[in-house]
Amino acid sequence: MTVLIAGAGPTGLTAACALMQRGVPVRVLDAAEGPATTSRALGVQPRGAEVLNRVNAMGDLPGRGMDIDFVKAIVDGRVVMHLHMDRWKGRGLLIGQSEVEKSLRDRLSALGGKVEWGARITDITQHEHGVTVRAGERIEGDWLLGCDGAHSTVRKLVGIDFPGVPLAERFLLADVHLDWPLPREGVTAWLGRDGMFAAFPLPGKDLWRLQADLPGADPVDVVAALKAMLPDRTGLRADFRSCDWTSSFTIHRRLAGTYRRGRVFLAGDAAHVHSPFSGQGMNTGMGDAENLAWKLAMVVNGRAGARLLDTYERERRPIAEEVLSGTSALTSFALGLGFWRRLLRDTVILPLLALPFVERKMFGQWSQLAISYRRGPLGPHGDRDPEIAPDWTDGRWVLAVPTDHDPHVAVARQFLGEDLLVRTGPELKLVRPDGHLAWHGRPSPARLRAWLHATLTS
Repeated sequence: MTVLIAGAGPTGLTAACALMQRGVPVRVLDAAEGPATTSRALGVQPRGAEVLNRVNAMGDLPGRGMDIDFVKAIVDGRVVMHLHMDRWKGRGLLIGQSEVEKSLRDRLSALGGKVEWGARITDITQHEHGVTVRAGERIEGDWLLGCDGAHSTVRKLVGIDFPGVPLAERFLLADVHLDWPLPREGVTAWLGRDGMFAAFPLPGKDLWRLQADLPGADPVDVVAALKAMLPDRTGLRADFRSCDWTSSFTIHRRLAGTYRRGRVFLAGDAAHVHSPFSGQGMNTGMGDAENLAWKLAMVVNGRAGARLLDTYERERRPIAEEVLSGTSALTSFALGLGFWRRLLRDTVILPLLALPFVERKMFGQWSQLAISYRRGPLGPHGDRDPEIAPDWTDGRWVLAVPTDHDPHVAVARQFLGEDLLVRTGPELKLVRPDGHLAWHGRPSPARLRAWLHATLTS
């Protein structure tokens, strides 16, 4: 069976690597003529780093990216929030999307795959046993993953609606080389009456990502506008030297009506778009891809029934809803639209963020390490396993047992075969390929057998 993947961004490439390392053939089709070279999305969250590790695509990204030690907010020259990211395990990495994509393409190539560039899908036909797409040529596959972004052709061709609303007026982005007296160990945001201004250090001696809101819809020179706003909104002076990339966009909040239509699935921006505040987009898409890929591989390899695929949307859609809600609130909070909102933000909300327990909760959400499927369709467990999730497991299931000869091993092998990695440890537990707890409790091979049978074969 072959899985077709539309889109060679982080979501599509993650899905491709996760499937191929489990022996599932893929064809990755992208409408562009070649790889993107601009940074675009910025930052790999701790959860995203775990996903990349599990598909063995992290490569040398840690050495080329930048750690985040702090996130700081300044109002009227006063620091009103200082989140100490260096206190927490897994701080995240500031690095451009193009670098993440290159690392994933390298891994895909090592697995024997490739991206077919210039392959724009113009038609999709589904039938009982597969999918046919037209992308210059007629291409047959058994499943199709639409990972082709916010303007997804796949989503439109299969007739899935994408309702939503705009959240804020125009935002400006630019990756610029400049000299100014700002620490490069973290992210700094200035929140004022006239708007917000944020600075993210990028790998390189003097490279920064600048971001600011600018009302209006008329065309504007992005760098000139940012250069004019910088001293007024930050109180600092900067020497602009050159610019690598610019962008201007309006923030929208949208969620696909469904993540699946027959043999076609949506993932990443094709299924949900939201504010870029807190850098959740690329990482949420990679999480979608991993969740769908391990389930689809189980079905394709004959180790699970097709019903397992229904759990993809039931697990991932609530995550997208939480991200949309959280980033929308953060956008409104950061912009502080209106006098009373600004007053509440500056005198109540921001000081609360300095409290350790609030900072810990924010880190869990921002890092995506707090994601849980506890209320999902695969049982009452579902929390991320902090002992096993950070490690590379080659995308396999992990069974932790007291000894190698534990009777639970034979039961798990019966259902999972070589897709199972056995480790010794004090606590008996089975961990899913995406690092989430699947089953644990008192020792009972019969209980484990019952859970695996109900989950995989029903």
